[in-house]
Amino acid sequence: MTDEEWLAALTAAARRDLEVRARLARSGELFGGYHPEMEAVHLDNAKLLERVFDAIGWPGRKRLGDEGASAAFLILQHAISRPDLQRRGLALMLEAIPQGEANMLDAAYLSDRIAVFEGGEQTFGTQFDWDASGQLSPAPVRDAAHLDERRASVGLPPMADTIAEMRANAAAEGEAAPADHAKRRAEFDAWARRVGWRA
Repeated sequence: MTDEEWLAALTAAARRDLEVRARLARSGELFGGYHPEMEAVHLDNAKLLERVFDAIGWPGRKRLGDEGASAAFLILQHAISRPDLQRRGLALMLEAIPQGEANMLDAAYLSDRIAVFEGGEQTFGTQFDWDASGQLSPAPVRDAAHLDERRASVGLPPMADTIAEMRANAAAEGEAAPADHAKRRAEFDAWARRVGWRA
């Protein structure tokens, strides 16, 4: 495929992701666990991104423009049932950053997501979940005393601002804390093991 064809395919896939998510959010179906239709979209898009990686490596801005690189990142960030692809994508992004083909902010989001799914602590505080008290809160963070310094180094606002924004966005979309927090955690852990994030 040509770069133009890869660009068209990636942007169409990213658009489909966002359209399905918006429809499921409007109906309230998005928030009861990982919706099968959403997972199917993410898996289809992951297969496309894997072909892109095989063909051209990281789809950077020089080849596919900002639109293509942004679409690739959205697809990669949402490929949560493909630990292999997310890890491969992060390695490709880190190689591409010095050439200006990827950016540290995207890598920060992806590295945090991988750490959380692996059961570890995130570095930049970009990943959120419902806590035991029913609040949308950052997943566990390493070295919390220096978190805002790390966030600033990649262009993120202070943690307190992001917490307020994430909670407001969840409320606007109608997302609510799970009725049974322990059950939700157990289901998440089982999913993480099933798809290969954890042994």
